[in-house]
Order: sequence, then structure tokens, then C-alpha cells
Amino acid sequence: MKEQEVLQHVTTPLANPAYAPVVPRFTNREYLNIVYRTDAAALRAVVPEPLRIDEPLVRFEVMKMGDVSGYGPYVESGQAIQVSFDGERGEYLHAMYLDNFPATASGREISAYPKTIGSPSLYADHGALVGTLDYGTLRVATATMGYKHNQLDKREAEAQITVPTFMLKIIPDYDGSPRVSELVRTEITDVVVKEAWTGPARLQLFQHVLAPLADLPVLEVVSASHILTDLTLAPVKPVYDYLKGAQK
Repeated sequence: MKEQEVLQHVTTPLANPAYAPVVPRFTNREYLNIVYRTDAAALRAVVPEPLRIDEPLVRFEVMKMGDVSGYGPYVESGQAIQVSFDGERGEYLHAMYLDNFPATASGREISAYPKTIGSPSLYADHGALVGTLDYGTLRVATATMGYKHNQLDKREAEAQITVPTFMLKIIPDYDGSPRVSELVRTEITDVVVKEAWTGPARLQLFQHVLAPLADLPVLEVVSASHILTDLTLAPVKPVYDYLKGAQK
């Protein structure tokens, strides 16, 4: 293989790349979002500077992807923490668990999403919308919400899922020292909200050493939403370089 041919590839293995070289379009992405209040000290222990915490609020999410170009259907779950950076309010993506390896690999390598393998699910059960997350054979999260109890304004639903999101891009060098250590920013674009609902909700988190969602305990459920949408993820942009200690 010629050098120029190598440069045309975005990932390895060269003969069988881990993910497709496409910008994915998400069709019929279904959200279960539960915003809850947690312990402020627990947040301060995991949210990196220069992000700021105004209120100790976390969004637990389960997302069922109806169809994604390049990846197909899959389910994802995780935690996003409400933060601000340079006066802009957004969310810090703390942890994400997927049942699709190509989406996991591309999310980490290209965009810095904190993705790892897990087994989330989202389904309706006897009048409740149920979101679960298993790590290996063990349950680490169970969320329930009244199924389509009250309509949510679509503009409010769009505002919920299009807030700026911040992540850490960390790539080690060959000696183990950091080669890239950046805070990056992205957002959701080209959004079409098809349905949006709200209602009563509950959330249980269970202790697991390798999936420590319960380290951010549920003190109070603040709000919940159930949203069906089409969308595209914008490319990430670096906003702070930890190796230089400066904004980009």
C-alpha cells in the first residue's frame, strides 16, 4: 500500500477499519432524559477545570438510535453534568455506554466522546417508559417515566438536546505521557423534533467499580423528558489546551 493510500484511511485495521468514514445522520433517535440533583462535592471531584459547576445537576440519558448511517441501530446511555465555560452554559459528558463497537470506537477516536461498551435498553412496559443500563451481567441503572403523560413544547425539547457539550480529548504518547490533553466542545445540529413528552419519573443507580454512575447519587429528580428526533452531530472544536494551560 502506497503512503498516500495510507493517509486516506482514518482508522485501523487498514483492511477492515473499525468504523465507516462517514458523518452519521441519526434518524428516529429516541431519548429518555432524567435530570436529577446530586451531591455538589461528588461533582467537584469529577468535573475538570476550567469548567464551572453552578448547580449540582446531572442528566441521566438513554438514547435508542432507530437508524444511524454507517452504524445501524444501537442504544446508548450515560451521564451529562450541567456546567459553564467562559460564560456559556452547557453539559460535560461524564460517561457513555453503548452496545455498538464501531460507534464506540469512532466516538472516542474522532470526537472524544467518553464511550465504552455496555448494555443499555429503552422500551415501554405497562404504561411506563423504561430505560436500563447493564455493565456485563450486572444492572447499574434503572429509569422509569410515565409513558407520554404530558406533551412537552417542541422548542423546549430542542433546547434540551442542543445545549453545547464539553468533553476531554486525551491521547497518550508512546511513553505514556500526554500527547493531546484538551477540552473540546460540540453541539447537535439539523434537529427535527418529531415528538416530545414529559411526566413523573424515578431513577435508581447501583454501585459498580467499573461503571461508577452511583458515585453521583440521586438526591432529587428535577425533570424528565421523552423525545423523538432526527439530528446530526457537529464536529468537535478544542477550547482549552491543558498542556499549554490556555484557551484555544
